[in-house]
Amino acid sequence: MKRTMNRYKLLLPVLVLLILLVAAAEVQAAPDIPIPRIGLDLRPAETPEDVALSLQILFLLTVLSLAPAILIMTTSFTRIVIVLSFIRNALATQQTPPNQVLIGLALFLTLFVMSPVISEVNQQAFRPYMEEEIAFEEALDRAIQPLRQFMLRQTRQKDLALFVNLSGEGRVQDVNQVSNSALIPAFIISELKTAFQMGFLLFVPFLVIDMVVASTLMSMGMMMLPPVLISLPFKILLFIMVDGWNLVVQSLITGFR
Repeated sequence: MKRTMNRYKLLLPVLVLLILLVAAAEVQAAPDIPIPRIGLDLRPAETPEDVALSLQILFLLTVLSLAPAILIMTTSFTRIVIVLSFIRNALATQQTPPNQVLIGLALFLTLFVMSPVISEVNQQAFRPYMEEEIAFEEALDRAIQPLRQFMLRQTRQKDLALFVNLSGEGRVQDVNQVSNSALIPAFIISELKTAFQMGFLLFVPFLVIDMVVASTLMSMGMMMLPPVLISLPFKILLFIMVDGWNLVVQSLITGFR
C-alpha cells in the first residue's frame, strides 16, 4: 500500500507537467484574442459637464470609503453591537458567540430597524435621481432628511444641546435647524449611554448568580475552585430558560420604535 502511494506521488508532478504542456499548446494554436488594457489617465475636460461628472465620481468614491463609519455612527448598529457584546461578557463565554456572529447579527438587525428609513430614502431621493427628475444636490438633501429624523428621535435633548452650544450655533428655535455636525455626535453619545444602560440591566441577574455560587463555594471550603467555572452552566441555563435572545432582540428593536 505504501509503495503504491509513493508511486502515485512520483507520477503526480509528471501528470501536472503534461497538463500544463497541453494547455500551452492549445493556447498557442488558438486564434489571437485581444486582451483589454485597463488604465487610468488624466485628460483635460472639454465641457463643464465633464467636470461635474468627475466631481460626482470623486464624491461617490469618498462616500464609499466612509461607508463603514456612516453605517456604524448614523444607524442603530452602535447600540445593537454593544448590547450583544455585553451579553457575551455577562455570560462569560469568552469568544462564544464569535465576533463574526455578533457583527453579522447586529448588521441584519440594523437592516431590519432601518428598513423604513431606507425605503423612504429610496422613494424620495434615489428613484427620482435615477429617473433624472431631480439633481444630485436635491437628491442628497432629500436622502439625509429621513436619517436626520431617525437620529433626532433617538437623541437626548441634553446631548443635542451640548453640541449645539459647543458649535456656537446659538439658540435654535427648531430641532430641524440643528446642523449635521452637531446632530451626529449627539446621536452617538446618546446611543452609547442607552447601550450601557441596557448592558447594566443585563449584567445584574448574571452577577447575582456569580455571587451566590462564590458564597456557596466559600462556605463549603472550596476556595481553590474558580466560581466562574461553576456558575457558567447555571447562567447559560437561565439564559435559555427565559429565552434570552428573543427578549434581548425584542427590547433592542422596540427601543427604536
